[in-house]
Amino acid sequence: MKLSFIVPCFNEVDNVSKLHDELLPVIEDIGKGSGQPSLKNVNLVELIFVDDGSRDGTLERLKATFKPRKDSDVIFKYARHDINRGLGAAIRTGFQTAEGDILITVDSDGTYDFKGIPELLSILSSGADIVTASPYHPKGGVAGVPGYRLFLSRGSSFLYRILVDRNVYTYTCLFRAYRSDVIKNISFRSDGFLAGSEILVKAILQGFRVAEFPAVLHKRTYGVSKARIAQTIFSHLGFQTWVLMYRVQSLMGFHHPREERRRL
Repeated sequence: MKLSFIVPCFNEVDNVSKLHDELLPVIEDIGKGSGQPSLKNVNLVELIFVDDGSRDGTLERLKATFKPRKDSDVIFKYARHDINRGLGAAIRTGFQTAEGDILITVDSDGTYDFKGIPELLSILSSGADIVTASPYHPKGGVAGVPGYRLFLSRGSSFLYRILVDRNVYTYTCLFRAYRSDVIKNISFRSDGFLAGSEILVKAILQGFRVAEFPAVLHKRTYGVSKARIAQTIFSHLGFQTWVLMYRVQSLMGFHHPREERRRL
């Protein structure tokens, strides 16, 4: 089994040390088959950094910090956008670069505890196609996150629960694990922060199995959020309108063309 870890970065030079000290040891343990029994058959682990047009030297710091070691089997890869294209575009580049059977997207600011990755993967091995961290799950939680961010994220997830699947509590999280078949069969248009929700919603509409990993969302330690609030709100509202129309057409017996379903 091959694992690809994808870390989108934009002006995150202050978080490079945190990624090295907290994320890398977890990934190295997974590469050695430590921890969960489901990870014993891992034979390749790659860590992919996608620099989304950073102007603060993020890519240079990453390359200087993450160097191959003889006692580690982790392969480091780097991709770069010449200009800032957005989180969704960075995720798309990461997916295109990845060679893994399982793809894990990770926040560069460490707002979710990286130590939860083995459990995330364990849930995936139990039969799910996607596992998403879920702070809004009854067993999840939030610690110190600004209220305006919670209003946007929790509010959007609430609307998606009504429109898509009430059994999924969080639709706005980046911290996830995907089977490669999901990414091969789901196309997403968003280049911004909507991308994670778009992927998850379209996967559910196509019948992929989604499971949640109750997790705690923490506030950033370094740097600032790159989300543009107004732009993100309007993008969610536009996509939610699309989902509503899709649902209405389905209830009316409209059969979506095969090509449209395949490229959903």
